[in-house]
Amino acid sequence: MLSVVGELSAKLASRSRHVCLLLGAGASVGAGLPDMARLTSKVLENLAGTDKVLFEELMKGRNLEQALTRLRRIESLVEGDERIGGAGKVAAKHLDENICSAIIEAIRDPKTLDAFYRFGAWANRADYRRPLEVFTTNYDLLIEMGLEHVGVSYFDGFVGTINGYFRADLVENADATAESVPISFVRLWKLHGSSSWKWHSFEGRRRVVRLGTHAERGSAVAIYPSDEKYDDSRRVPFVVLMDRFRRALAEPETLLVVSGYSFSDQHLNEIMFEVARRRPRSEFVALCYSKIPEVLQAQALETKNLTVLGADRGIVGGRLADWSSKEDIPRIFEKGRCRLGDFACFADFLDWRNQPDGAPKSS
Repeated sequence: MLSVVGELSAKLASRSRHVCLLLGAGASVGAGLPDMARLTSKVLENLAGTDKVLFEELMKGRNLEQALTRLRRIESLVEGDERIGGAGKVAAKHLDENICSAIIEAIRDPKTLDAFYRFGAWANRADYRRPLEVFTTNYDLLIEMGLEHVGVSYFDGFVGTINGYFRADLVENADATAESVPISFVRLWKLHGSSSWKWHSFEGRRRVVRLGTHAERGSAVAIYPSDEKYDDSRRVPFVVLMDRFRRALAEPETLLVVSGYSFSDQHLNEIMFEVARRRPRSEFVALCYSKIPEVLQAQALETKNLTVLGADRGIVGGRLADWSSKEDIPRIFEKGRCRLGDFACFADFLDWRNQPDGAPKSS
């Protein structure tokens, strides 16, 4: 185990590496926010009457994001008194707003931000020759809070202060040239949208803007891919950001570290696995909180540059084995279990690499 951790540390220490991170819901769960299953339950608890019936119907065979996508398709397709799946245009819009309001309330107040502060401290000290890119499927604002707590400058694709608007051209050209965004700015790409994004009508066009805080109650938050085009001259943010993810991983000798992600998004999985196969000199490291997801295990066994660190076992160089080390490493490997799948421990590991004493924290 010590050698595996040492290799990961060495990879992160290389200034010439293009370092990317993908953070999923597991990272926010450690801060006291709900995972997707609990979030869905909280949304259901906040609905009543017709809204609740429609939501339960939409959720059949779908997750929360897929249900929202279908709901928005219904809203955009039906006219007048037409109905799809029992929902008309007005009912769909009303349910959309109530679902988004419930989501915002559920993720508004984290219990602790310590791990994200440590993550921000690491990002602040990182001195890579290429910009650090952080991708996330989370709607919450925990990463932003962590970065801003320590004064890290970051670019998330939006320009402006009161109602920042999305600049697809800067995202597509976010290669840190002098003409675009400085290298020192962390790139923060919210692949599934954010509780601070909302749809905004401007001069007859509908586009996504970013607010300074969570969107207000009753506002249709811009989360998950929607078929709507808010501007004929540009692609919706979700498509542009997914393209950015694909192009970032395709850069030569990229290191991608995945934390808190369940590998349940087939689209993201296909991008990662395809690039891992095509770019054998790039490195992909997945940190799993408990068991290794089956889809990830199957791919890692065939892809030698895809390393997986699960709690009880790992996959290194295409070989699956239980951890055999008996030596404890505080907050990294304890009692025969790898703890790096816990985002708080991973944040400790990242920040420790920049500490003067050069030793992991013990608490």
